[in-house]
Amino acid sequence: MKISVVISAFNEEKNIEEALKSVKRIADEIIVIDNDSSDLTPSIAKKYTKQVFSQKNDPKKIDLQKNFGFSKATGDWILSIDADERITPELEDEIKSKLDNAPEIVDGFWISRKNIIFGKWIKNEMWWPDFQLKLFRRGKGEFEGGTVHKALVVAGQTQKLENFLLHVNYESISQFISKLNNYTDIEAISLVEAGYKFNWLDAIRFPVDDFVKTFFLQRGYSDGLHGLVLSLLQAFYMETVFAKLWEKNKFEEVVMPDFVDDVRREFIVSSGKISYWYTSIFIRNTKNPLKKTLLKIKRKISSSKINS
Repeated sequence: MKISVVISAFNEEKNIEEALKSVKRIADEIIVIDNDSSDLTPSIAKKYTKQVFSQKNDPKKIDLQKNFGFSKATGDWILSIDADERITPELEDEIKSKLDNAPEIVDGFWISRKNIIFGKWIKNEMWWPDFQLKLFRRGKGEFEGGTVHKALVVAGQTQKLENFLLHVNYESISQFISKLNNYTDIEAISLVEAGYKFNWLDAIRFPVDDFVKTFFLQRGYSDGLHGLVLSLLQAFYMETVFAKLWEKNKFEEVVMPDFVDDVRREFIVSSGKISYWYTSIFIRNTKNPLKKTLLKIKRKISSSKINS
């Protein structure tokens, strides 16, 4: 089975060489789509492949460039990775074994990603196992819509691989904030296109709900300070999304006689949500039946604040 590796990159001189090194043994051909990089990305890529194609950069439709790369592939299978991703030897062996014995009905494989963020492997449910559809039969997969965070779609049955792809994700706060600006633009546009109706209370609800989801429901707390900071950054992300939705409404002023009271009530509801899930963690972890009962009563009180 012939494997084509496709990488789409923009100003990735820091990362792309390690990505290319990691795939050189598994790839029968390597295709790099350079999105108007102003650094050494294309010259580094040319050390590993002659198939380096230039595309106009559009950070809001970056996956369209990946589709372009797929169209240039000649292999039986296409492995799509980013410049900050690495194929491990274990994953390489598994891919070769799977493709040698892949049933005809299987057209794609999901690969988990081990996300390294701020120097640590983040294991909470938001970031692990983080399965991505990365490997598929040529002609069977493409990105639909072409915007960042749109999923690769494969026409056919898929399976999951056991070994992970190493993802050298955010290495600094500056990098997170730099990418946040583009991603929140896309998120705001997507919400508008989905029919979102502007509500000023979302200035509170968006960040609080995302913090609750990432820190409590997805167990961000299990990653300690890393998990807390990432959950707060995610809350900031959603606050930025709200602000951009407000901007699209031309910063329309909302005049209400009881504005301060409305804000106070919304924060009471928010504190109830946080208290509810905080208490739920203790209920899950305690082995004392009496203490568990008392905590459930406390959680019920918190729930009444949310629903009041």
